[in-house]
Amino acid sequence: MERENIAVGLDIGTTKIVAMIGKKNEYGKLEILGVGKSKSLGVARGVVNNITQTIQSIQEAIALAEEDSGYKIKDVVVGIAGQHIRSIQHSDYISRPNAEEVISEKDIDVLIGQVQKLAMLPGEEIIHVLPQEFKIDGEAEIKEPIGMYGGRLESSFHVVVGQASSIRNVGRCIKSAGLDLSGLTLEPLASADAVLSQEEKEAGVALIDIGGGTTDLAIFKDGIIRHTAVVPFGGNVITEDIKEGCSIIEKQAELLKVKFGSAWPGENKENEIVSIPGLRGRDPKEISLKNLSKIIHARVVEIIEQVYTEIKAYGHEDPRKKLIAGIVLTGGGSQLKHIKQLVEYITGMDTRIGYPNEHLAGNSNEEISSPLYATAVGLVMNSVRNNTMSAVPQDNYIPEPVLVQKPTVAEQQIIQQEVERVLEEEKQADSKTTERTIRKSFFDKYIDKIKDFLDNAE
Repeated sequence: MERENIAVGLDIGTTKIVAMIGKKNEYGKLEILGVGKSKSLGVARGVVNNITQTIQSIQEAIALAEEDSGYKIKDVVVGIAGQHIRSIQHSDYISRPNAEEVISEKDIDVLIGQVQKLAMLPGEEIIHVLPQEFKIDGEAEIKEPIGMYGGRLESSFHVVVGQASSIRNVGRCIKSAGLDLSGLTLEPLASADAVLSQEEKEAGVALIDIGGGTTDLAIFKDGIIRHTAVVPFGGNVITEDIKEGCSIIEKQAELLKVKFGSAWPGENKENEIVSIPGLRGRDPKEISLKNLSKIIHARVVEIIEQVYTEIKAYGHEDPRKKLIAGIVLTGGGSQLKHIKQLVEYITGMDTRIGYPNEHLAGNSNEEISSPLYATAVGLVMNSVRNNTMSAVPQDNYIPEPVLVQKPTVAEQQIIQQEVERVLEEEKQADSKTTERTIRKSFFDKYIDKIKDFLDNAE
């Protein structure tokens, strides 16, 4: 029997965490088997700032996805975003020892490996090295060099860079939630996979993914990624503005934005008013929808203008770099009323809302086809491409044996010293508290040693 390729994507967002399980059906479309969604606690502007809360949110989303699908999740492909992400253009080359041999995948790997060794700013790490056009012996604009002859292989690269500590914090949350990390993908690239067609990527398109904490941008031209950027503002800033401007609590501000919010103030009449219940016995608050739209409009204009600055920095005004397919909006923020018209007005570019339904099987749940789930769908597609076996049916699940390494004599001495040190520190404390602390300290140290051993054994 052929092995079933079950893929899992985990979107760690600022407002929500989504775990999605899927597989390719016989028509090459993505069949979603289960989805788990939890409120994201411990993430601000795409960056983990509370490990414990993030682990709990991940575990909750994973448990819901497992319950929904009947599969046990083993590993996940995770999306990375945040204001620490930046991208650079870089060119590099290799001289091949034998020009009479055809260029192979190995040559491209050597070239990519060379770029991976680039010196970065302190604390930064390379996330993606994406080849663009290749040059062989000075012959430019080659998209697929494999199978060709040549001595000097050159390429321009789009290099995505992020803070090493932020990337490691995400990795630690995944491991502590009892999962393995099978891949790390830049979130705008995952969203692009889910909502853009190949024709749009060829013609030139800017994908704007408006999330809760960040707005991500990915620009494609001639089928190649040309520019990526992360703007540290998203839907949460709009909610915060409504909360401050209308003097209401955050929950009410979010509801107002979703139900009555519009990015175009001209749509609302002066006499349109919504009544908000007062807090504990206080009178209800009346809020003008026109004022609400003005608050939303001001912040959305600021976000779009920042993104448009990035589009101009790519060189959109150069006729050779023109984005013929315009802009595609996705993410939760793209569901704001009249945002499409506002983006068209500010940028003068054709705009559409991007739904991930093009790649989904026909019987998919309507909710999953929402722009909210674009990144999660893209991450599952990424996992499918990696040919992972990320989940197994619950009834076939056999927990993996835990390898417990007996401590060596040297390790026993270290543990003994640790116990004595704790005893010394806790001498003044109550005897019961002391005993409990020693046990905990001993246990933590021992578990850490086992984890270190397992990590090194990998």
